Amino acid sequence: MLLSEKEARSVCNRVIGFVKADDASVSLNSEIYSHLRFAANAFTTSGRSEDTTVGVIVWIDKKRGASSTNSTDDASLRAAVEEAEQLARVSPVDPEYLPTLSSQTYKPTNGYAEVTANISLVKRAKDINDVIVACEKANVIGAGFHQARGTTAASATRNGNFNSERTSLVSLGLTARTPDGGSSGYFLRNHFDVAKLDTARVAREAIRKALESRAPRTLPPGAYSVILEPQAVADLLSFFQITFLARNADEGRNAFSAPGDKTKLGDKIFDERINIYSDPWRAELPGTQSAQSGIPAQKIYLVRNGVLENLIYTRFWAKEKGKEPTPGPVNNILESSAPTASLDEMIKATDRALLVSRFWYIRPTDPRTASLTGLTRDGIWYIENGRVQYPVRNFRFNQSILQMLAPGNVEMIGASERVSGSESQGNSSSLLPALKLKAFSFTSQSEAV
Repeated sequence: MLLSEKEARSVCNRVIGFVKADDASVSLNSEIYSHLRFAANAFTTSGRSEDTTVGVIVWIDKKRGASSTNSTDDASLRAAVEEAEQLARVSPVDPEYLPTLSSQTYKPTNGYAEVTANISLVKRAKDINDVIVACEKANVIGAGFHQARGTTAASATRNGNFNSERTSLVSLGLTARTPDGGSSGYFLRNHFDVAKLDTARVAREAIRKALESRAPRTLPPGAYSVILEPQAVADLLSFFQITFLARNADEGRNAFSAPGDKTKLGDKIFDERINIYSDPWRAELPGTQSAQSGIPAQKIYLVRNGVLENLIYTRFWAKEKGKEPTPGPVNNILESSAPTASLDEMIKATDRALLVSRFWYIRPTDPRTASLTGLTRDGIWYIENGRVQYPVRNFRFNQSILQMLAPGNVEMIGASERVSGSESQGNSSSLLPALKLKAFSFTSQSEAV
């Protein structure tokens, strides 16, 4: 069972009560996790676990020590505190130490569903069996991963703050391949409420992509107009939020740095329709009620109408620069301020382009331009004269996200939907749209399927 707020508070208070150091913070994570894995159109593994982890950080004369335990009896908690204090005494001074927060007020975000945390194993088995049956009927081989978790997260400080909230998350990712292994489709979605996770849609889309990407043709690498499905956008932007860190920008280490130890705050960097923001109380994508270091979360725009409006200041860097620490982001939303277009409308409006389903094995290459490299995978198609003509073989890409979203390169923007970066296997969540872009750089061919 998940710890209740009362139980979490009791554990945190006991840890704080054992502390003899000058300052301390406690973090607690109580989790129920379960999964069902399947491959070759058959169940393979299923499991469920419950665990509670308690971490404590202490400072003695501004020297830091940390320890953790997954036992909540007094002896274990006391031992963790004593170990942290021993480490603090022999550690160097923490140059970024700030006193922990005093009491704060938090507004709940309602990102928890009991039906997800204590998921029905019978209902899950039936839903995944339906996915497998759909794969068999389509003569494709399905493999996937369904997981669900419920979490109680709590934190406390020696200066009197306490925060506790429950969250939940369920996801299903499916890869469908033709028996010859020559074509593949993939689809992934998640939600905090299992009742709103459409497993039939996941199966339908993965199977369709596998069937429609058979017998791909080879095209030369180069700069192509593209339509990126929301999954492809999520895969690329999974790395993007770190670009907004104020310290990196101030120190000349990222894409929002400017000459003369300045930043690009206030500059119009993106297409004027683009808004990037965090809203803890967005119904489709609830964030956490606390941001970094326990600061109460607030709605905050990073980009508004294409203009860089905010950078993310940690408590330490805000103090260094005479700023207020940033109360977010706690989720990731990219939306258009203008009317949106459906994927079909984007295709019909296209003379020549590539339709990209997904990216994979993505790695940063240059933080100063927010550039990434990686591969297309699980379905890419050539569009001509407003129609999808045929599938093509995969590419490696090298692309700056700033150039991708720059004025003049964004042609159409879709309605944002809840989606997860595929490399996180469903553990991340964003609200992101499909994008029609004038140019995207594919640098070589790839043997990926």
